[in-house]
Amino acid sequence: MNKTELVAAVSCTADMPKEAAHRAVEAVFDAIVDSVANGEPVMVPGFGTFTLKHRSARKGRNPQTGE
Repeated sequence: MNKTELVAAVSCTADMPKEAAHRAVEAVFDAIVDSVANGEPVMVPGFGTFTLKHRSARKGRNPQTGE
């Protein structure tokens, strides 16, 4: 399911116009991103947990030269 399909599903389930459903989905995503960016985990029971993880950089390779 992509974002467009999610908006359509929310619109149908909540019996609201697609424009309002799009704003609602965007508001939820923005709230999750803002909280995680501030270092706060977001836990949605029955759905998942969103946290920020730091990973070390991977060593890259130039495909042209092989370096």
